[in-house]
Amino acid sequence: MIKPWVLIAGLALVSPASAQLLGGGGVGGTVGPLVGGVTGPLLDLPRGTSSVAARAIGDLGGPLMAVDGAIRDLSPADLLSLRRARLRALVRDHRAELDVDDDGNPIRRDTILAIGLAPGAVAAIRAAGFTITEADGASTLDIGVVTLTPPSGRSPRKALDTLRTLDPAATFSFDHIYEPAHAPLAPLPGVAPAAGSTEAGTRAPIGLIDGGVGQHAAFAGVMIEQRGFAGTPRPSGHGTAVASLLVGRVGAFHGAAPGTPLLVADVYGGNASNGSAAAILRAMGWLAQRGVRVINISLVGPPNAVLAAGVHALAARGIRLVAAVGNDGPAAPPAYPASYPGVIAVTGVDARGRALIEAGKPLHLDFAAPGADMVGALPGGGWGRVRGTSFAAPLVSARLALAGTVDALAAEARPGHGRVGRGVVCGSCAIAPRAVGLR
Repeated sequence: MIKPWVLIAGLALVSPASAQLLGGGGVGGTVGPLVGGVTGPLLDLPRGTSSVAARAIGDLGGPLMAVDGAIRDLSPADLLSLRRARLRALVRDHRAELDVDDDGNPIRRDTILAIGLAPGAVAAIRAAGFTITEADGASTLDIGVVTLTPPSGRSPRKALDTLRTLDPAATFSFDHIYEPAHAPLAPLPGVAPAAGSTEAGTRAPIGLIDGGVGQHAAFAGVMIEQRGFAGTPRPSGHGTAVASLLVGRVGAFHGAAPGTPLLVADVYGGNASNGSAAAILRAMGWLAQRGVRVINISLVGPPNAVLAAGVHALAARGIRLVAAVGNDGPAAPPAYPASYPGVIAVTGVDARGRALIEAGKPLHLDFAAPGADMVGALPGGGWGRVRGTSFAAPLVSARLALAGTVDALAAEARPGHGRVGRGVVCGSCAIAPRAVGLR
């Protein structure tokens, strides 16, 4: 048992030279600074965190990237402690941009989102000292979202209470931050792939809301278009690996829908303090406008009224949203958007079809797919071992895009062990590390 409040190397905070972004093991030489962290160099662990959890953080970059043995030794309490510590560290290291709600979830500082403001309430809101700015791109999904800045010094909770008093019929929410199911999100050098020809060009594109996608041979000939919703798109390890599992193909490696066109909405721009509900809503609007039928979002966070409105708007247009259930274990709060009705919630299994011990427990669970004992692409070239529900979700998204309907997807699902929903999809899609030269 570690001593209380000991400072150790933090979750996903390994040295940039250590190449442990998705478990390490890139091939073809050094591919540049693959990690860095989403928080900072040190993390305060809560009282009672086990030595096993401490080892998983300090030595392996966190349970998502840990070897299977260390993962199996983590208890639900350990995983919950790691979640709390990670969120505290994220806010601590981005104090100028982030604050917390009453449950400790990161929110954009001095930002409140509103839906359905009554015309007569606008003057009263301004008179109370709030600044009002129309959110960009909200009209794409026919959702009238307005961004409000509270008076200086007003706490988030008091600002929210004031607004609800001024306009009881409107919907107000914080601008919550959503994480990449908690793999590192370090921005990386290199140019994102340009659009190109594809043999699958007649297929409808798949949508991806994540970090940016970097160059890799697996994307040669694939039509990939990226747009930034938090600044200029910047390649990230998480986004690149997820994209490769969706549409990549080179040598022995292939994603679940190789060659399918991909539209990437980068909601981070290389900054972990981004990934907000407002940015995700704008990304949803762009993807809907571009004609996608399936969107993968391997991001997790708390319930949010604006995000829920976006999910509802996509469903009304017949667009299926596939989301990871997260990797904070069954004791953590249900993750969103996976827990919203109509969203296809995906967990992960290992090579033996066993549900991952770190998988979250959503309000509903639809499918499982491989999420361990496999590899994904690293930006700039090479491969890394990946583990977590982030990497199971794109396999389900890709298969849904090819199958066309959820019923057709369910028909190909096979039994697994543990909580796997309607079954394991794409069970043979995991590319083992040895197939690409990793030991």
